[in-house]
Amino acid sequence: MATLPKWTDERTDELTNFVGDETPVSQASVAEAAEQLETTTRSVSSKLRKMGFEVELASAKATRAFSESQESTLSAFVSDNSGEYTYAEIASHFEDGAFSPKSIQGKILSMELTDHVKPAPKVETVRTYSPAEEATFVAMVNDGAFVEAIAESLDRTVNSVRGKALSLLRSGEIDAIPRQEFTKGSAKDDPLADLGDVSDMTVESIAEQIGKTARGVKTMLTRRGLTASDYDGAAKKEKAAS
Repeated sequence: MATLPKWTDERTDELTNFVGDETPVSQASVAEAAEQLETTTRSVSSKLRKMGFEVELASAKATRAFSESQESTLSAFVSDNSGEYTYAEIASHFEDGAFSPKSIQGKILSMELTDHVKPAPKVETVRTYSPAEEATFVAMVNDGAFVEAIAESLDRTVNSVRGKALSLLRSGEIDAIPRQEFTKGSAKDDPLADLGDVSDMTVESIAEQIGKTARGVKTMLTRRGLTASDYDGAAKKEKAAS
């Protein structure tokens, strides 16, 4: 059995950057991250949970079989949206995510429709923390700074800071993971709410305003059925549901 690659700081940053603000992290995202990081879904899920992410359970989807009606619907969906969705995205949209990306891939392969599937995007490589940044990070943790403050100071995402904190904790450079100022129960869970009407804003400008990745913003817009100036989340949501 091949040895799985280790979770270095850089790979951890890539994973947290890929996941963005998604919670719980879907099995579709887990599969896509595993593909891009050349590891297993089990390794990705385990790593995310160790960093404090909530990850969707895969067991419920592993044994589902396609009915004739579902197979026909899937065939039409893939053909009608040729080149628009990856396997992971199809799994997320089809039947409310009832099937795993692996099941979707297998079925599409059997129907010989793979040419209609969009290649999974490459994970954006993010820079590692420099020695100076690590020193600042450790000093801020020791001073009791919140995760959000560290992220703002170092121009990183909250998830990147969480991943780095776990690495520093394991190496003994810090004694505890810094706390988040805003938790899941707070109003900050929906950062789009603070922006009001986003229809005149681009995805990139929204991402900058709320400190998320463009990918994370698109996911949020689609789930909420909202439209930005350069991304129609309402149409995406409607198409996925049809």
